Amino acid sequence: MNNIIDVKNLSVLFGGFKAVNDISFDVKKGEIFGFLGANGAGKTTTIRVLCGILKPSSGKVVLEGKDVTKSIQILKNKIGYMSQKSTLYKDLTIAENITFSGRLYNMDDGKIEKRQKELFDFIGLKENVSKIAGSLPLGIKQMVALCATVIHDPEIIFLDEPTAGVDPKTRERFWELIKNMASSGKTVFVTTHYMDEASYCNRIVLMDKGSIIDFDCPDNLKTKYFKQKPVEIKFKDNLVQNKIMKEFENQNAGYGYIFADTLRFFVNNKTNFENIISEYKKDLTVTQTEATLEDVFLKALQRENKK
Repeated sequence: MNNIIDVKNLSVLFGGFKAVNDISFDVKKGEIFGFLGANGAGKTTTIRVLCGILKPSSGKVVLEGKDVTKSIQILKNKIGYMSQKSTLYKDLTIAENITFSGRLYNMDDGKIEKRQKELFDFIGLKENVSKIAGSLPLGIKQMVALCATVIHDPEIIFLDEPTAGVDPKTRERFWELIKNMASSGKTVFVTTHYMDEASYCNRIVLMDKGSIIDFDCPDNLKTKYFKQKPVEIKFKDNLVQNKIMKEFENQNAGYGYIFADTLRFFVNNKTNFENIISEYKKDLTVTQTEATLEDVFLKALQRENKK
């Protein structure tokens, strides 16, 4: 696949604060590309530079072979951007919001209406278009915002935290739509802090404090950081949990972290691990599981902090 986006040594400073710190990456045409990181990692700042909303302090951003800072007027019809906060005007109806977005791209009303119907059919939206946008549930509001974002049929779609705060069912539906858009040839650049969502991406960038800490496809990252699959351990009571975690540490059996009521554990010394488990087997259950991108992110952060 050819690169549709090339970013070289991009930095963005706000006064003395470096929001983006000398990052480089490329995005292939037709892929779902993910920016993964906690809030404040620099994801939104980067996406705004790519859309031409912010100017970089240094470095270069090229979209479809053109420098964004010099060619944004030429490129704007090729870009769709859905920001982190709702892009809808809450006092306008659904139809008025979509019409407004279409007119920004010099679309006539007949074309807007036709495209709106296509998008509603594609997304499966059955809402009455005369409804006021501010009255919509968050999930529906985000679906309408997506329609407004792609009303002009852009080649590159930037989605900044599109599923933040929506329910799990809507999140799942949103990602079905993202995959469908990519399969139709669109390039989708999406930021998220939901680690599980990143597994839908072809490649992901792991961001922390404005810097890239790793960059690859999800499976490669899992293989890179974890040669062995983790186990999940559930305890009958906290007293047993504290005892066994102390023994794991003393005997260098491995390392892990508590996730809800479960210990996710990565074994370093199989013999020591099995001996400890055997001693407490009546007080716990052990299940083999898979490494997740959350595991990857935490391990990557751990490695970064040791530098």
